[in-house]
Amino acid sequence: MARPDDRTTDQLRPVTLARHWSPNPEGSVLVEFGATRVLCTASVTEGVPRWRKGSGLGWVTAEYAMLPRATNSRSDRESVKGRIGGRTHEISRLIGRSLRACIDLKALGENSIVLDCDVLNADGGTRTAAITGAYVALHDAVTWMSGKKMLGGRTVEKVVNRSVSAISVGLIGGEPRLDLCYTEDVAADVDMNIVCTGDGDFVEVQGTGEATVFGRSQLDALLDLGVAGCATLAEAQRKALLG
Repeated sequence: MARPDDRTTDQLRPVTLARHWSPNPEGSVLVEFGATRVLCTASVTEGVPRWRKGSGLGWVTAEYAMLPRATNSRSDRESVKGRIGGRTHEISRLIGRSLRACIDLKALGENSIVLDCDVLNADGGTRTAAITGAYVALHDAVTWMSGKKMLGGRTVEKVVNRSVSAISVGLIGGEPRLDLCYTEDVAADVDMNIVCTGDGDFVEVQGTGEATVFGRSQLDALLDLGVAGCATLAEAQRKALLG
C-alpha cells in the first residue's frame, strides 16, 4: 500500500533544522519534518524552581503549544480557555524529560533553560519534531552560557553529553512505517513515538495499540525503524550545529 507522499516505509520526510531563526532567545531553531513545522526556542534564566533551590543543580523544562490554525480547522488558544489541556501537559513533560537526558544539570549551576516549542503547522509528528529541534536550540543556549563563563570551566561537549532526537513509527495494515504524516497517524493500527540518543540508546518509548494489539516481532520491527530514523536525525543535528 503506497504512502501518501510515495516514500518508502523506512524513509523520513525531508528534515530541515534552521538555527538562529529568532534573534532574541539564546537558542532558536525552526525544525521541519515535511509539512510539520515547529519553532523551538531555548531561554536561559537565572534561578531554579523553588523545590530545587540550594541543590547546586540547574534545571531544563519545556512548554509546548500549537498556534490556533496549525491544523485544518482553527482551535481556541488554551490561554483563552483558561486551562492547559492534558495533551499539552503530556507533550511538554515528554520534551523536558527527553532533553534532561542529554545534559549535566550540575554544570548549569542554579540556572534554568526553558524550551518553548510552538507548532506553526501540524502534519503529524509534532512532538518528535519538537524534541529533535529543541536539542539543537538547547545546545546553542549552552554554547551561549559557555561564552558568558557560566559553566564553571566545563566545555559544551561535557555539559551536553549526548544528542537526543525522536521519531514516530506505526503499523498500517500490518506494515511498519517510519515518520507518520497526519493521514497515516490517524489510520495507524499501532502508533509509537521513540526517543533515542545519538548512540542508539532509548530515552523513552511510547506505544499504543490504537485499533489492534501487536506482537513482539512487530514491536522489534518498529523499534528498529525508530532507531534507524533517529540515527539519521542525529546526523542532521550534527550537521546543523557544524553549520
